[in-house]
Amino acid sequence: FLKESLVKFGHLYVTFIGTCPRIVETVCQACYNEEQSRKICLERYGKTMKKKIAAGLTLLVLAFLYYYVTLPAVNIHESGFWFFLGALVVAVLVLYGFKKRISSVQELRTNKVLKGGIFVILAIAVVYGAGALLSSPIINAKKYQKLVTPEERDFAEDIKEISYDQIPLLDKESAELLGNRKMGSMVDMVSQFEVSSLYSQINYQGQPYRVSPLVYANGIKWLTNQKEGIPAYIRIDMATQDTELVKLDKPIKYSESEYFNRNIYRHLRFQYPTYMFDQLSFEIDDDGTPYWICPVKKFNIGLFGGQTIGKVILCNAQTGETTEYKIEDCPQWVDRAYPSDLLLELYNYHGMLKNGFFNSILGQKGCLKTTDGFNYLALEDDVWVYTGVTSVSGDKSNVGFVLMNQRTMETRYYVCDGAQERSAMDSAEGQVQNLKYEAAFPLLLNISDQPTYFIALKDGAGLVKKYAMVNVQKYQTVAIGDTVEECEKNYEKLLEADGGESTKGKTEEAYKVTGKIEKIAQAVLDGNSHFYVTFDDTDLVLTPPEEGAQKLEGTLIFDIPVTEFPEVIAYNPGDTLSLSFLPGNTVCSVVSMGEEEQE
Repeated sequence: FLKESLVKFGHLYVTFIGTCPRIVETVCQACYNEEQSRKICLERYGKTMKKKIAAGLTLLVLAFLYYYVTLPAVNIHESGFWFFLGALVVAVLVLYGFKKRISSVQELRTNKVLKGGIFVILAIAVVYGAGALLSSPIINAKKYQKLVTPEERDFAEDIKEISYDQIPLLDKESAELLGNRKMGSMVDMVSQFEVSSLYSQINYQGQPYRVSPLVYANGIKWLTNQKEGIPAYIRIDMATQDTELVKLDKPIKYSESEYFNRNIYRHLRFQYPTYMFDQLSFEIDDDGTPYWICPVKKFNIGLFGGQTIGKVILCNAQTGETTEYKIEDCPQWVDRAYPSDLLLELYNYHGMLKNGFFNSILGQKGCLKTTDGFNYLALEDDVWVYTGVTSVSGDKSNVGFVLMNQRTMETRYYVCDGAQERSAMDSAEGQVQNLKYEAAFPLLLNISDQPTYFIALKDGAGLVKKYAMVNVQKYQTVAIGDTVEECEKNYEKLLEADGGESTKGKTEEAYKVTGKIEKIAQAVLDGNSHFYVTFDDTDLVLTPPEEGAQKLEGTLIFDIPVTEFPEVIAYNPGDTLSLSFLPGNTVCSVVSMGEEEQE
């Protein structure tokens, strides 16, 4: 009886608990039929261990495949990491349930392992939800509002007039057309490669360029060419529209079009498993070497809130070598460490959350936001994101505009009342409505010390046919030209005819006059008010800018635009007024109003 009991105990122990072969052998040696019991026990132990090993390997393979495809960062600030943890726990519970053959709700409730697993899943969900709430603008409005601190600057001082060969004439869509056309002419490559849609805007050797790598045309073309790599990239001069396919001595081996370990995202993840990357940018250094610019996210508020950029990884697209920099040490040739979408989001936090989160939803007192659209401006050897700033009331005017540096996050704000970009685009299209040209998003330029929208007008095929310049403050002032030079000349003529806005502020060339107003009349030109003033000749004091200057004779009429000098509306005939002006054929253009006293 004792021996039979030991045999049964040995079988049960191995089947339901499992142990090592030595213990099995010890138990079996006490059995009645020693050889037979040992054989039966070891067979059952082997089957049990095989099932466990198979289940464990299956779980590891599934976890690896999920990680290999989704590439979540092993970081508590990464949302994907929390989903990965949850999915892993669910997979373990499912395998356990199959093994234990759980088939009813009652078994689910009574099983301690399954109950513990469900508790872990709920705990992950609670921690994630609480972290998201505590990181949100609802609780941290002031912190979000201070993520960027715009500096108010002077437009004419910061943004100098640039020469024609430095004005970027192409937007991304036009660059894509030129790139595809160039690629189509390369007979030896066009069947195997295409041009990527990236077209990053950079400053290269002092000129604005767009660059984009080639990509494999499809999976079959990747299979036949991946050993040699990608042989070239596209480089487009945005001022001259010259398009060049740059062939490389060493091919690009690491790109977005790779499928396995040479895929740039997978390459970065395996080297930096805890880093969270934002949008990658393709750029070239001063020697023309292609690099991937990989910004690393930094969360400043709680688990998931207040994202900025803390580091930058530069990855050589040819060799895969990487170099890590703190954001403040980022090399000067890098133009895009901060994605444009992130910069616009940060400025919207600043403008919308001045008086708290709930004010941004309900009362919206003092709330400002960026306009719908943006462009890039080359300034101080960096690329700046430009966009207008408007109120949330839904009007079609801007209160100013903002420039944000894509390398340093420096933010500059310029006060300038005027039309929104979309209104300027409509105004430009209206000048060529018979041709049905479409306006590209404007570029902000300084023309005669005036903030001016520069707009490319494209035909139905997307090719640039004409150019337009629209005054920001007077968007009815629109000049059209077949070339940039012709467009600017027409624009300056319009400014002079409309009252000399193009000469505003040039007091060193201006005459000065002080006297009593004899007549004052108001007129509306292109939707803007102007006051026309004449002086009584009695006690009139007229001072030329220098000796030998032109002598002015006859009755002088002075044009004072209300948009520039709103204080003029308080004056009446008989009041004393001092002006600085530039003489014209019919009217004199006022450039400043001096100290005046009213009678």
